[in-house]
Amino acid sequence: MATIFDNTLELPNSEIQERTKSLIGFESKFSRIYTNLKLLLDQDGLNEWSKKFHQTKLPIINQLKDKYPLIILAGDAGTGKTVSAESIADKMTRELKKEGFFLKLSTRVRGEGLHGQMGNLVNDAFAELKIQAGKRRIAFLFIDEADAIATTRSTMQMHQEEKASVNTLIQKIDEIRELHGRAVVFMSTNRLHFIDEAIIRRASIVLEFERPNKKERKELFSQSLKGIEFSEEQLDNLADLTSPEKNSNLGHSFSDIRLKILPEAVAKAFPDKSLTYEILVETISSIKPSPKIK
Repeated sequence: MATIFDNTLELPNSEIQERTKSLIGFESKFSRIYTNLKLLLDQDGLNEWSKKFHQTKLPIINQLKDKYPLIILAGDAGTGKTVSAESIADKMTRELKKEGFFLKLSTRVRGEGLHGQMGNLVNDAFAELKIQAGKRRIAFLFIDEADAIATTRSTMQMHQEEKASVNTLIQKIDEIRELHGRAVVFMSTNRLHFIDEAIIRRASIVLEFERPNKKERKELFSQSLKGIEFSEEQLDNLADLTSPEKNSNLGHSFSDIRLKILPEAVAKAFPDKSLTYEILVETISSIKPSPKIK
């Protein structure tokens, strides 16, 4: 497993639950995914509901099994796709009162692979997913930078081995429907337009991740700097300074603010002075937003 996956997490996970509290706009993203997949994930509950209110198992319940347990998270780098996938999986297990397992496919292995090896990697990853789901818990497979292995087969330059890998991936996605909601696949991509059309059609939901708007940027500064007295006007200004309007039509991403601006501002203050509004303004002016991936 260590050669295939970057990490494996048992769910529910208290560290993920704590981290989820700091995710801006998480609840709306989770609600949209959970409402789409809960009919597939909670087959027992669905059967009980049908018998309670309709005294029979409705035919539509079997039809719902045709849904694919595939979620595509699409959006720019640094918009929180990976951490959101972990948080969504964690909260799903809590909501359904079940145990789970989160498998993150290693991008390092994919980067070192040769043509023809990708199909074997896909087979191995889904085999482990089935093993974990077979232990009566919900197993989640997370494929980051999914466009690297799910590239559209219409690309003229694509090797036959690469097309075969995409075909294998589609076949494996089809097969996990047989697990009746005990396995879910997350695909994350910065370039949705590179994903094969057959895979996009199979997705139960394609969730778009955007760079934070002004309200979200202000909330992020307020949340991260709690304990320091900043006025509403100052927080508004920090949100404005990281906006597209102030940065050649490209605003700072969540990770730009969390992992670049705020740490550098702290480094300027530590250990001899307090972290001030002026230091934050100076830091923002020196850090450009990360470029969009095309």
